[in-house]
Amino acid sequence: MIGAAVIGMGYWGPNLARNFATADGAQLVMLCDKDRRRLEKISRQYPAAQVTDQVAEVLENKKVDLVAIATPVHTHYQLARQALTAGKHVLVEKPLTGNVAEAEELVDLAAKHGRVLMVDHTFIYHPAVEKIRDLIKRGELGDICYYDSVRINLGLFQHDISVLWDLAPHDASIMEHIIGKPVRWVQAAGARHAGQPVESMAYVTVQFEDNILGHMHVNWLSPVKVRQIIVGGSKRMLVYDDNLVTEKVKIYDRGVELHSIEGIHQAMVQYRMGDMYAPAISTDEALRRAVQHLLYCIREGKSPLTDGAAGLRVVRILDGAQRSIANGERIML
Repeated sequence: MIGAAVIGMGYWGPNLARNFATADGAQLVMLCDKDRRRLEKISRQYPAAQVTDQVAEVLENKKVDLVAIATPVHTHYQLARQALTAGKHVLVEKPLTGNVAEAEELVDLAAKHGRVLMVDHTFIYHPAVEKIRDLIKRGELGDICYYDSVRINLGLFQHDISVLWDLAPHDASIMEHIIGKPVRWVQAAGARHAGQPVESMAYVTVQFEDNILGHMHVNWLSPVKVRQIIVGGSKRMLVYDDNLVTEKVKIYDRGVELHSIEGIHQAMVQYRMGDMYAPAISTDEALRRAVQHLLYCIREGKSPLTDGAAGLRVVRILDGAQRSIANGERIML
């Protein structure tokens, strides 16, 4: 039985607590937050778990094998570092850290202590993203040409991070996971509104190897909520709309073809307009699958899909985008 503790009982922490409390092979041992009112509320749901407002008590508890960190981004590095040094396995809410140097140190520290370090890039464990990854690996879309995502809504403004570090980790992790190729460069533009000191909207372009272009649009100032990804391939194209209850993923047998004309030294572009189909997608909760995957990796000594190295790659993209916004330049990675 793997003993789990959750630090941070704000928005995401209770979801982690619920999943560790119900997962096979896990026991929810401790819940930690600086706000005693939050602890009192959550303790009524999980009376068997010990509650504390002291991180040190979590790290000293020998029944705790795994620490899940669901706190503001600027605290991720210090808390994860302390937990790894204490010999705990660690799950960190996205993004792993707020800069590359800290992420690199955590990856090295996890390796040094032989502990599992996993980043909660929950969408990687979503059945829809799993289906997309499978379709690409089987060659159903052909050669990937581009990735285009829109993740926008009205609010919620964060006090410590920009929209880039709040929303873009989702799409950066999905994009990096399904494309699976090294990044060449990042270029971004962003803007600040409503008197805020951080960007409330950003456009990020990522160039991967093999001429694959990725693009992310994130925005806190949209009148509507949009969660959409388009993946263009040489054979087929795909649309993933997370707002839909059914048919979240649709594959379009559409594209362009080049046909040479005899006697003419040029090619004609012809458009192919085929059928659309929507594969069946499981309704399993992505976070539940992520927690189960983490527990399996701890038991079997495996590396998670979203391990520290994967989290570091996402941080490098975000860090490059932030520097590009600041400098107005393309950042080579």
